[in-house]
Amino acid sequence: MTDQVFPELEAEAPARREPDAQAQARGVLPSQDIRALIAEGAISASEPVEDRQVQPASLDLRLGATAYRLQASFLPGPGATVQDKLRHLSMTRLDLSSPTVLERGCVYLVPILEELRLPRDLSAKANPKSTTGRLDVFTRLIADYGTEFERVPKGYCGPLYAEIVPRTFSVIVHPGLSLSQLRFIKGRAPSSDAQLSRLDKEERLIYLDETTPGEALIRDGLQLSVSLKGDRETEVVAYKGRKNAPLIDLRQVDRYDAAEFWSSICSRPDGRLILNPGDFYILASRERVRVPPRFAAEMVPIDPSVGEFRIHYAGFFDPGFGYGQSDIPGTRAVLEVRAHEVPFVIEHGQVVGRLVYSHVLDVPDKIYGVSIGSSYQRQELALSKQFRRSTYPLPNPDAAPSSA
Repeated sequence: MTDQVFPELEAEAPARREPDAQAQARGVLPSQDIRALIAEGAISASEPVEDRQVQPASLDLRLGATAYRLQASFLPGPGATVQDKLRHLSMTRLDLSSPTVLERGCVYLVPILEELRLPRDLSAKANPKSTTGRLDVFTRLIADYGTEFERVPKGYCGPLYAEIVPRTFSVIVHPGLSLSQLRFIKGRAPSSDAQLSRLDKEERLIYLDETTPGEALIRDGLQLSVSLKGDRETEVVAYKGRKNAPLIDLRQVDRYDAAEFWSSICSRPDGRLILNPGDFYILASRERVRVPPRFAAEMVPIDPSVGEFRIHYAGFFDPGFGYGQSDIPGTRAVLEVRAHEVPFVIEHGQVVGRLVYSHVLDVPDKIYGVSIGSSYQRQELALSKQFRRSTYPLPNPDAAPSSA
């Protein structure tokens, strides 16, 4: 990976319209500011933080060498540390120094190598990495005295922990593995709908195909809909995780036969799909999304009043996603989907989530997909990087398409 600024962005910098002073004072920290936090000791670890962990607008967090199997998930609350609660809820201690299996359906807690000593004006928010979400490994960050998952309050000083619950597949983990990422935020970063509308006029945030811009539906963020119609190359519109599949070693890349772990779902003439409770689905957005380099985005859970399902465990979209050097007409968002308590029908074009854009304090010195080895730039309907694309399950012509 290299830390190279876009040449064209450098060249255009003097002419680029600068945000007002208030906007400059708040936003998401870019990669160069994250490195400064490391250099100042605001981010530290027992093993040096590696530059590969620094992403365009986030930091990859590494698992430590110990895991605890828990009786139940928990939050410490304002009067307790994680260790205080762990004494009552830990069932087994696991040594991760050798490859260790985390069983699906079990709750684990793993101390993170990185610790924080944040300035008083800086908070942080965590999310699972894309690969983590696409494997249905439910992962949430916990901090001492925390009252909510995935949040680190302003000025926090202390350790971090990852709660890990494999839901569809049992997985093999190792020390140093990154399942979560952390965004650092100064002030309140999200853009208003009016700001997002202006950005869409300037940059075209949505494309429908390689050449056709789409209309951006903006209400509390950029609304995204699901694609349930095939294209010229394939009728496959979704993948569903298989029960009782083999183990997955999370360090591996292009290793596994996808057909052993996933079944394919083809489009129906009516453009519908029934989501069954207990099943895990991979789908794609109908829209191709663009995130310009001076912004970061996050997919937020859908309002429960809109549908009986949850999408997108892994919600961060880096600066440059679907954008590149302004030469990419968007990239589809891959959606990780689970129904709640009852079967639920979704239809092609149905709004299933919204993307909230946040201002980044400066253009990052590394951009998603540009010389940093991003796995999912220009993706269509894609499984996680552990699976060989040549082994993706083919449509089954004999399968009934009604409810997958």
